[in-house]
Amino acid sequence: MTLSKLHEAQPILIIDDSEDDFYAAQRALTKANLRNPIERASSGEAALTMLQSRTGNRPGLILLDLNMPGIDGRKTLEIIKGDSMLKTIPVVILTTSDDERDVQTCYTLGANTYIQKPVDFDGLIEAMKRLKGYWFEIALLPKDMGGE
Repeated sequence: MTLSKLHEAQPILIIDDSEDDFYAAQRALTKANLRNPIERASSGEAALTMLQSRTGNRPGLILLDLNMPGIDGRKTLEIIKGDSMLKTIPVVILTTSDDERDVQTCYTLGANTYIQKPVDFDGLIEAMKRLKGYWFEIALLPKDMGGE
């Protein structure tokens, strides 16, 4: 399998039921000079439908909130990591929870990173800069396998 840094054409999928949190993360990623397209799913169900029926570029990275109605982030993570076509997509938990049980559960289910959402916008920008630095400049990831 060929590895590469996250290609700029691969979208970032933010799964979050809060429109305000989505727009804050989107603005913070833009301020961090991220050039990848940013997509949103407002629920676990919407994200899974989007991921499982995708015909174009699959996301290169997923930012996942835990506390959502319906299929919550934990179950969404479990389904993504249990799907042979999706499990190699890195999933970063981006949530307000700092509960140790959530941290443990998410890593057990296959989360790649767990980040507690900063309380202010400047903190969110700093977190997104660090996220960009690691996932987009340092880490080697599997290429989009959709067309192979």
